[in-house]
Amino acid sequence: MDSNSNGSSKFKKICVFCGSNPGHRKVFSDAAIDLGNELVNRKINLVYGGGSIGLMGLISQKVYDGGCHVLGVIPKALVPIEISGETVGEVKIVADMHERKAEMARESEAFIALPGGYGTMEELLEMITWAQLGIHRKPVGLLNVDGYYNSLLTLFDKGVEEGFIKPVARRIVLSAPNAKELLTKMEQYTPFDEHVAPHESWQMEQLGSYPTDRSK
Repeated sequence: MDSNSNGSSKFKKICVFCGSNPGHRKVFSDAAIDLGNELVNRKINLVYGGGSIGLMGLISQKVYDGGCHVLGVIPKALVPIEISGETVGEVKIVADMHERKAEMARESEAFIALPGGYGTMEELLEMITWAQLGIHRKPVGLLNVDGYYNSLLTLFDKGVEEGFIKPVARRIVLSAPNAKELLTKMEQYTPFDEHVAPHESWQMEQLGSYPTDRSK
């Protein structure tokens, strides 16, 4: 089933990695709000890093106000730093960054990275690596707002050229300049199969698997 921006999606929950800063330009805030609107239109719940500031705050508030469920996962040490005022939706406090990523992955059927800093990129790269290893079979998308991730995508291409990334593994990373186009690509994604190790051997069943087509 191919969904559209006015109907349901094959995904029930998507994890969004994004910055606790808004960035210097309005285009980034606009992109976070647009992604939030697309999730609401497609009836997709949000899993995110739990902060109420920056791009995190914008997308979580938009999805929550749109009537979808919001789950924020945040390490205890970051609560006073990244949560300002009222929390948005359900907030789960965990011990550390490792537990945060594992919980976000377990709760989600796909991953999207908005523009962000080191933390966003680290989360993104771990999910790409897990897909390559065979730990999960979930789509990973880059919302490449105004070319923000062009250099990173070029680096991935360079990795293929120089023999460090297999050409088929380069296909793991989906990217698009806007939320609607990216979500459409993710809906149509075929899971990566040439894993480093078999999916079944990872003892990571708690992370779930690629969602099946719920229209059947």
